[in-house]
Amino acid sequence: MPAVASRGRGRRTINEINMVPFIDVMLVLLIIFMVTATVITPGVINIPSAGKSTRAPDKRVDVLVDGKGDISLAGELQTGSVTETEAVDKIKQLLKDNPDMPVMLAADSDLQYKQVMGIMRKLREAGVLRVGLSVK
Repeated sequence: MPAVASRGRGRRTINEINMVPFIDVMLVLLIIFMVTATVITPGVINIPSAGKSTRAPDKRVDVLVDGKGDISLAGELQTGSVTETEAVDKIKQLLKDNPDMPVMLAADSDLQYKQVMGIMRKLREAGVLRVGLSVK
């Protein structure tokens, strides 16, 4: 039944909505959300740690990339600065004798991640089965 006001001679309905109960409910919900937001912990990411191997491989190829993107080889192949394709070709020749030879990629920290991943992709395409990243 709508609210009825009796003013003067006739009865007239009130066309206004009572906002007080609505405000009370909203304040209670606000307090509930504020309390539960402090209790809920955000998701925790469990990042794996890099383990140390017991012994480094005897024969390996080190691909060294400096901050400018210049590549040089160390380990089984000692070279000066080479291009990516030259480095991949030399590693392919070495892999013919030992297909399980590991390749360690050491890149400067200033180098873009995209360039490091590009070199890793080319090594994988060349048939290198064991590619590792050298870290401190």
